[in-house]
Amino acid sequence: MIEIPSDLHKDLVPLAFLLGTWAGAGVHDFPGSEKCNFGQEVSFTHDGRDFLEYHSHTWVLDDDGNKVRPLESESGFWRIDDARKVEVTMTRDDGVIEIWYGEMADKKPQIDLVTDAVARTAASRPYTGGKRLYGYVKSDLMWVGEKQTPEVELRPYMSAHLKKVVTPEDVERWAKALPDDMPDDGIAFFK
Repeated sequence: MIEIPSDLHKDLVPLAFLLGTWAGAGVHDFPGSEKCNFGQEVSFTHDGRDFLEYHSHTWVLDDDGNKVRPLESESGFWRIDDARKVEVTMTRDDGVIEIWYGEMADKKPQIDLVTDAVARTAASRPYTGGKRLYGYVKSDLMWVGEKQTPEVELRPYMSAHLKKVVTPEDVERWAKALPDDMPDDGIAFFK
């Protein structure tokens, strides 16, 4: 279920499916880097202005699914215009700053992004650009990222399947929204 907060800026309604905290796992594989499974936590928040604030943290997982060490962190701001064009500014922990442009798919919660500008510090690894696809599929957030360097053509390098994190505040809000005439045996839901 996609909830639209009453204080969400009107321009951000098409991006409401991103709101919240998401957690899950994925796969990282790029030449010159360690191939691994990773865990991820992503948050999209708003403060009433015309952008979403974004934070992502990933970490390497061992074979048992335990955290081994940090993998990547990034943060940024997401905007959308009346024509469903999306722009993202993003800063990564490895010294890369990116500007992404893309658009939302027609009639579905899916966003395709491509880098428009990349700035790198002297300490960052070689990187020339990328693509990302985000989609809301059966109440989950899924994404795939592609990247390229001077030595490696554009190719997938990370993808993840994330589930919405439910907070005690969510449960309380949902409980207050239940109708007064709920069946007390629960079986009526299945009839």
